[in-house]
Amino acid sequence: MKRIVDLTMPIHEGMQTFPTHWHPFVEVTQLGRHGIENRETRKVVLGTHTGTHIDAPRHFVPDGITVDEIPLEQINGVACLLDFSKLPARASVDAEMLKVVSKGASVERILIRFDGEKRLGTMAYYEEQPWLTDCAARWLVENGCKLIGLDVAMPDNPVNGRDSSNDSPNHKIFLENGTIILEYLINLSQIQAETFDIIVAPLKLKGGDGAPARCFAIIEDE
Repeated sequence: MKRIVDLTMPIHEGMQTFPTHWHPFVEVTQLGRHGIENRETRKVVLGTHTGTHIDAPRHFVPDGITVDEIPLEQINGVACLLDFSKLPARASVDAEMLKVVSKGASVERILIRFDGEKRLGTMAYYEEQPWLTDCAARWLVENGCKLIGLDVAMPDNPVNGRDSSNDSPNHKIFLENGTIILEYLINLSQIQAETFDIIVAPLKLKGGDGAPARCFAIIEDE
């Protein structure tokens, strides 16, 4: 029997967004009202990296492809889960750890579980998340990774500031090589299967550097 696990954060006013001026807060304004316009409509203001979302290469690569140019075949299909949920805060995952946990399986599409959602609503969500080393990112690219999803805010060390010489190295490694990044996932603890189908449906924003996405896993339970 097939089971669907929703991996997507709800979008709403007051939700947590990355604490910088280029990631705006969500604003929802009701326009149409029952009893007045006799219908309900809303205006929603949000950033391209709000909630569960993808990063297109254009996010860090000036001439990289944009959201509307990403082949859907690349980000949808069979995926596997790599479970690092037992790691402590701020731990790093290196290439050797990826090799051990992946057990030789394809890493074309992977989701990495850190259980980051347990820290949601606090600055610890950003400051204490585990992360990948740059060697781990290169190993994934070299082994054919086309989609990497995480239940944290980023694949990089959170202490690397944007003004440092080491700003977001893993973003650059992945996106310069065409690997799409999927961030802010939830409910990865509900996936026990070694492989499953993942559906990633980002808003088709023309010229978009990123976009909120509805994501879910389709699991064939025994």
